[in-house]
Amino acid sequence: MQRAVKALFLILIGVLLGAIVQPSSVGAEPLYLLDDPDPFFHAPEDIGNYKPGDVVRVRRIDTWMYAGTEGWHVAFRSTNSAGNPIMGMTTVFMPVGITNPPLVSYQAIINSLGVKCNPSRSLFNAELNDAPGMYLPIGRGWAVSIPDHLGPTGAYGAARLGGLVTLDSVRAVKQVTELGLSNAPVVLAGYSGGGMASAWAAALQPSYAPELKLDGVVAGGIPADLEEMARGLGFAPHPGFGLAFAAAMGLEREYPDRLPITSQLNDQGMFLRAFMANECRRFLIFHGLFRSAGDVAGRTDLITSPAALAVLHENSLKYFPDIPKVPMMIWHGLYDGLTPFDAVADTARRYCAAGANLVFSPYDISEHMTCAALGFPAAWEYVEARFRGEPAPTQC
Repeated sequence: MQRAVKALFLILIGVLLGAIVQPSSVGAEPLYLLDDPDPFFHAPEDIGNYKPGDVVRVRRIDTWMYAGTEGWHVAFRSTNSAGNPIMGMTTVFMPVGITNPPLVSYQAIINSLGVKCNPSRSLFNAELNDAPGMYLPIGRGWAVSIPDHLGPTGAYGAARLGGLVTLDSVRAVKQVTELGLSNAPVVLAGYSGGGMASAWAAALQPSYAPELKLDGVVAGGIPADLEEMARGLGFAPHPGFGLAFAAAMGLEREYPDRLPITSQLNDQGMFLRAFMANECRRFLIFHGLFRSAGDVAGRTDLITSPAALAVLHENSLKYFPDIPKVPMMIWHGLYDGLTPFDAVADTARRYCAAGANLVFSPYDISEHMTCAALGFPAAWEYVEARFRGEPAPTQC
């Protein structure tokens, strides 16, 4: 799994960066995911008239897989990376028989591009790896909200977007009268891509949602420096190339004018683009096995594009100057070959120097997903303590 995910930004070097330097072909546009057949997921024409976090519509859903819960879909207004209004979606599990539960916003790992891969669907169709983990917070009697934090276009790789959608999902859930969570304490949680969305939400909250009270954030395995991740990769065929190619497609969806990747694809690249545009993690990995950037584009050596590197920096927590005001716990593997430890450690040191309330827990381990399993027990205890109202510790 570590190899599979490690290649996420191979395509950003070989194709994405090349797309910035080479001239764009006329009419080359991103390939977006298919329209959802369910009209509940369609944004109203007047979505721009809603404020960020406003509820658009709500419905009950069947949560047969998650015993002891009642389920809801909540559609809400959010904002994309360009500052434009979009509609977001979150799935809420409410514990049966518990009055006034606290709320965990859990940002899942979504290594995917299609409609069926979003938590609003993948919580129930076996496409979401995090799904079994939902039983842990549910079992503690907490309400759990799981947003589709890649946004309505499936913008895989767009980290800042994930933070914006996460904050607006919490705003919306607290407004839904049927849920009764307006005064509930709130903690954000996630690992890897979900940790990235949670950590970005913490950093963006003082400027984007200053009225929103958060009681804590736990985030592990954070990809904090996308440029460093990209520069650490080579160009040989790779077992995880499918996820790399998907990340390029996702970022092009979010930055179509700045990252015209499609204009640089050859015939094989265009085929692969169409073949993968609506698929999820397992499909992407299998059909990308041992392909390379050279297979899908003509150039793989253009790493110096300022425009492309600027997008990577804009989605790297290491370079975002704002300091979270919410108590945080961050954990990370010392030798994580996927998400470099030094970038997270540098970010943690900057937070601590600015007076942030942070517990930073390094783990002497190299495998990315093993660190998730090791860190979550302590993370859930940290969450429990915040819900009890205990003072948050600092351990820098």
